[in-house]
This record gives sequence, structure tokens and C-alpha cells, in this order.
Amino acid sequence: MTTDSRPTGEVPEPPTRPRLTREYLATAALALIDAHGLRKFSMRKLGTAVGFDPMAFYRHYDDQEALFDGVAEAMFDEIDVDTLPWDGTWQELAREYCLRLRDTLLRHPHAVQVFATRPVRSPAAIDAGVKMLSKLQADGIPPAQALRLTRCLREFTVGHALAIAVTKLGAERRSRKPEPGSPDYNLLAEAADATTLDDHFEPGLTALLEGFAHPTS
Repeated sequence: MTTDSRPTGEVPEPPTRPRLTREYLATAALALIDAHGLRKFSMRKLGTAVGFDPMAFYRHYDDQEALFDGVAEAMFDEIDVDTLPWDGTWQELAREYCLRLRDTLLRHPHAVQVFATRPVRSPAAIDAGVKMLSKLQADGIPPAQALRLTRCLREFTVGHALAIAVTKLGAERRSRKPEPGSPDYNLLAEAADATTLDDHFEPGLTALLEGFAHPTS
């Protein structure tokens, strides 16, 4: 996979040939969402940004929801699953996948909702899923249990990223946590001041992996 060196939110240059591609449209849409937020995105604004009639997009995507499917696929591609530690243990593989997924989502906080609300069904995602289940099966985990495991890890990671993104995009400003020294400053507020916004992710991930590695039943 070629590393994209563009700053987040910068629309890529149009294809050199006078036509659009599915991949280009998805990447350009993601850049607009990064720059202006999901609520302000529209097909018309995308057309203006890339210099094409918005009606041309419908040759590639049935509607905006289908385009958002493409955006989620573009985000998945950033994980670069081909370079995951496939030769390591399944725990090492799963951990690295989750870390990359979290980092990818947090590079695109405005688009986390897009990724979180649709399954990614691109050939690359399906191939990675099959390869992941095959890896776990080779380590003695039946496919159905392996699927439960990977679903739990994905939901934990996406949910974490969604919570962090929402906080960074404004929810933190609405916090009513009392300040140290105030009459309302309690144990919960003290504990919150002793933590960071995302320092619970890796301990939680470790607990999940260890739980699946040593099931109680």
C-alpha cells in the first residue's frame, strides 16, 4: 500500500484522465468530511471541490449512503492489513490490528460515525477477515468463536474511538467536572484528573485478549 502524505482534510488531485473513479471519490469525500465535518458534507459540495457535476457521481455510487460505504472502505485501507504481524501469535495480530484501527479512526474524528454505522464489505476487508479467522482457527479457536472474538475487539475499538472523537469535537467543553478545591470536588473528579482521555484503551484491550485466551468455560 502506498502511503498518502497529504495532510488530513486536503482533497486529492483529480485523476489525470478526464473521468472519476470510485476510489478517488471516496478519498475526496473523506477529505471534505475531515475538513468541514459530516453535517456539512453534501454531494454538491464534493462536486465543487473536485470540479465535476455531482450527477457524475451516480455512475459510481447509487446515493450518498453508498458513497459513505466507500468512505468507510477508504478508512479501512489506511490500516494497511497486509503489513500486520501475520506470522506472530493471534494475540499479537489482534492487538496490532486494534491499535491501527484506533489510530486510523482518530485521524478522522469527523468520519468515525461513518465507519461505525456500516459494515465494511470491500474485497480487501473480506479477505482480511477470512485470513484473520484462518489464523485463529490454526491456533485452535473454532471459526464461530473466532468471529465472536473479532467482533468484540472491533466493537470495543470503534466504540472507544467514537467516544474519544465526540469528546474532542466538543463534548469536553460541556463537562461539569468540579475543579480541585471546590466544595463539589469528589473522588470521581479526583480520579478523572488522574487519568487521560484514552489511557484506558490498552488495558481494556489486554483484558479482552487475555479473557479470550483463557476462557472460564
